[in-house]
Amino acid sequence: MCLLFETIHIMDGVPQHPAWHEARMSRASLELWGNEQVVNLDRILDIPTAWLSGSVRCNIRYDTEIREITFGHCEKRMIRSLKLVRCDAIDYHLKFSDRLELESLMGLRGACDDILIVKNGFLTDTSVSNIIFSDGDRWVTPANPLLKGTCRDRLVARGKLYEQDLRPEDLVRFAGFKLINALRDPEEQMVIPVSQIIS
Repeated sequence: MCLLFETIHIMDGVPQHPAWHEARMSRASLELWGNEQVVNLDRILDIPTAWLSGSVRCNIRYDTEIREITFGHCEKRMIRSLKLVRCDAIDYHLKFSDRLELESLMGLRGACDDILIVKNGFLTDTSVSNIIFSDGDRWVTPANPLLKGTCRDRLVARGKLYEQDLRPEDLVRFAGFKLINALRDPEEQMVIPVSQIIS
């Protein structure tokens, strides 16, 4: 049985946006095992003293029960360029620990820092994050990402981010983009010119 994982940002001992992570873990459990586990991060997270200050990455590996919880420093890889990579067969709608297919696609990035995956003609995600684009008036994101990230879903629910079907040819409509996930708050990310997405 393949493990799933959840990455949670902990700031000064406080898990950030726990309800969104709990909901995703419950949905995954219901889909895979027919059991909508009630996940309570306050109950299962016993944060060691060494990780009670600063910005911390928490990884929870689980299947029908919690298998492992680890803590580490938040080390974000610098990403300033993306290579468009096409793959219609990829399925990563659940956050599986097995990322071999994504790692294989990363091998196609050439001199770029990461990839932007095109599936069935539509833009989806990078290898580690959802992507959002600025058209000058608002921020939009691909309507069919590989994985619906918790940060992405939260921004959509709050009306700060809009979903659209986007194809590679639509990139000319945008000035820049940001990469977002649980550890990449959009307010803290720089805008990268769309010219840094390489065909």
